[in-house]
Amino acid sequence: MTQEHAPSLYAAQADPTLAFPRLEADERADVVIVGGGYTGLSAALHLAERGVDVVLLEAGRIGCGASGRNGGQLHSGQRRDQGWLEAKFGRERAHALWDMAQEAKALVLDLIRKHGIDAKFRPGLIEPVHKARLAGKAKADVQRLREEYRYGEIEWMEREALAAAISTDVYHGAKRDRGAGHLDPLAFAQGLARAAAKAGARLHEESAVTALAENGQPRAITGRGVVSADVVILAGDAELSGIEKRVEARVMPIKNYIVTTEPIGAGRPGGIIPGGEAVSDSRFVVHYWRPSADARLVFGGGETYTRKDPADIRGLVRRHLLATYPALAEARLDYAWGGSVGITWHRLPLVRRLRPGVYTAGGYSGQGVALAPYAGMLLAEAIAGDTGRFDRFAALPAPPFPGGKLLRPAALIAGMTWYALRDRI
Repeated sequence: MTQEHAPSLYAAQADPTLAFPRLEADERADVVIVGGGYTGLSAALHLAERGVDVVLLEAGRIGCGASGRNGGQLHSGQRRDQGWLEAKFGRERAHALWDMAQEAKALVLDLIRKHGIDAKFRPGLIEPVHKARLAGKAKADVQRLREEYRYGEIEWMEREALAAAISTDVYHGAKRDRGAGHLDPLAFAQGLARAAAKAGARLHEESAVTALAENGQPRAITGRGVVSADVVILAGDAELSGIEKRVEARVMPIKNYIVTTEPIGAGRPGGIIPGGEAVSDSRFVVHYWRPSADARLVFGGGETYTRKDPADIRGLVRRHLLATYPALAEARLDYAWGGSVGITWHRLPLVRRLRPGVYTAGGYSGQGVALAPYAGMLLAEAIAGDTGRFDRFAALPAPPFPGGKLLRPAALIAGMTWYALRDRI
């Protein structure tokens, strides 16, 4: 069965005419890309712009994975904060990773401008702390970024100013990042697809790759045709099960859920979050939300660690929503959805040349709006012979999850349950 878009606000507002043909016969290309999310679309676009012959194969619809149904938040930095990165890798390497993350944000905005993508981008991201004891470290993080990283777009908000900015008093201060922001993620994915096709990439939907054959020239095998190529990019992130064991061992799918209210004036003067920023809190199992362009509140919270969705997604997320905004108890929830997102052990992206002619990128651990298009560009650079930035990402550690394929889910459930408990105490 073809994977359709999640029943989200984004899908309801997407361009219904955007469609690409199914692969119906064997094809030949310089590069074949498996996966039609941000990584694959960006790689296809940047390769095609270089004159490389590209075929992209998407199992469902373009953007139907995490790229088209996420929270839409464009963050600064990596998934780990700079203090953690400095302790792990040293200051020089941590600074280089910060600079690359800044390039990633700039790339998203440049792609939107260059290709006229109506992604509804709005600037601003507020990161509140949910426990008073965390405020000291968060303030120190702001100071580090301002003084050592020369990042003047971030500032500390005290509790009173925060309450006015996000219309709730349950938090204890926040980082306010004016250099970050939020967008409609599916509109961005569709815009990248149009740009890639216009540049000459051949995109195919409903063309699930079931295996790679590598005796001789790499070949991506689907149910209706085979694409032979000199290079393969595996850009399916958490959806590559059964195709590449080394990726599957290092990128674990977890499921995250989102609801959207009816229009309530969110992001407008007098409404919730009157400044229009996105919000993402300090929990390990994070709560995140933002106003939509049509004044709804898009709220994410709650995770599961098996392939099966909960019976009542609205009910799962509603309790987190009402813990933050109890006044929304009577607000109608028009959309509720969820799906897999890929995480790694260290929450750093997996960007690798797996073997000659086979590349992969994924495991963005919730930071994919910025990092996935950037990783796609780095893949294109590396394939074209410029490996400098690619090698810096490829050097990041990406150990396999412990326990093997059968025991990993149980270990993940135990670990995440502990962190969820820690969020509450």
